Amino acid sequence: MEVPAVSLPVALLAAGASPSPSPSGSDPAVPSLQDAQQSATNAASWVEQNWSTWLAMGLQIVLIIVIAVALRAVVRRAITKLIERMNRTVQAVDHTALGGLLVNNERRRQRSAAIGSVLRSVASFVILGTAALMVLSTFKINLAPLLASAGVAGVAIGFGARNLVTDFLSGVFMILEDQYGVGDTIDAGVAVGEVVEVGLRVTKLRGANGEIWYVRNGEVKRIGNLSQGWATANVDVTVRADEDLDKVKSVLDEVAEKMAKEEPWNELLWSPIEVLGLDSVLIDSMVIRVSAKTMPGKSVSVERELRWRIKRAFDRASIPIVGGATALEDAEEAPAPDPSATMAAPSAYASPTSPQSLATTPIVTPKPSTSK
Repeated sequence: MEVPAVSLPVALLAAGASPSPSPSGSDPAVPSLQDAQQSATNAASWVEQNWSTWLAMGLQIVLIIVIAVALRAVVRRAITKLIERMNRTVQAVDHTALGGLLVNNERRRQRSAAIGSVLRSVASFVILGTAALMVLSTFKINLAPLLASAGVAGVAIGFGARNLVTDFLSGVFMILEDQYGVGDTIDAGVAVGEVVEVGLRVTKLRGANGEIWYVRNGEVKRIGNLSQGWATANVDVTVRADEDLDKVKSVLDEVAEKMAKEEPWNELLWSPIEVLGLDSVLIDSMVIRVSAKTMPGKSVSVERELRWRIKRAFDRASIPIVGGATALEDAEEAPAPDPSATMAAPSAYASPTSPQSLATTPIVTPKPSTSK
């Protein structure tokens, strides 16, 4: 059976579709199938022309990021290995006799940790910053204005936070130059004490009374390290002026020789204890100085032990030590002052009837009387 041919407008009307509006109508024209096909063709052509560029840019960005991350990991790992190697070397030396005297394990550990932290931060900043600039240049972005703005901002921040920058740079150089470390006793000018912690911005000191001082590294103009090299233990012994110097010297030499042979003083003493001689001579006393080089930071302990031994040796040898007790005894033996000695002698002018008082009495002239 044959199907009669139906035209396209009749088919659209039979399907319930409304005919397209005339061009002269007020409604906007609906894009035709040919227009949509042309737009899709243009978009596909544009993508086909630029996909290679996009792919190249994406691969370049991915390559930059991968290289930056890998390089950062390698550099940080190398720095960590270097710091660990330094710590192992210090620990190996720390078990020797000389290492026990010269090396402070905690000091070296904190110093190496601070240096490692600084190096890792600098390496990360340089590598990641360079990678970011390379990624921006991949997008054809002009970096000249960006770098100029960053330079101006850096100068402004440097002026605004110059104290912070000064503290940071001073802390870096203090750590790199190993000017002091944990366990050292230093004189920082603004405070004196034992170093508890060394930071890039602040150094913590513990004073003689237990207080904690927070000293900014930028405020330190000069540092006196009392724990580097060697220290000096000086003890002044005061005896009477009529004591036998040869006897006193022989007793001091005996004490010094005996102390240098006993532990732990034989390790703390880095030179023989010497009797330097008379430091001063007064009318009723003379001062003899005893000195020795000691391990850094141990001079006070050596001085206390030396005074203890000298006092006991002088007591056995019946050599009195002149000091505050003798001054008190002399003050007790002196007679009490006469209180009347400070009073003034009685004066003749104190009595109003004495001839001296009458002689100094003013003469009063009587006034003449007036008669009416």
